[in-house]
Amino acid sequence: MVLENLKAILEAAGSSLAKAVKTTVYLKDIQDFAAVNEIYGRAFSSAPPAHSTIEVARLPKDARIEIDLIALG
Repeated sequence: MVLENLKAILEAAGSSLAKAVKTTVYLKDIQDFAAVNEIYGRAFSSAPPAHSTIEVARLPKDARIEIDLIALG
């Protein structure tokens, strides 16, 4: 869902996931890394952008994942 939301935001701004250059993935539980990494790889039509993954104690609204994305316009 997070990646779908990012896709919609980028498209509304005239960009796309294909123009993403860097992301930071924040996980509530690092045990979710493999599953998230698989979904992350499928979300991009070409090679996925570089990303950092960080385990955090808590996210807003008790979410399990948050993604910070930088993309070209």
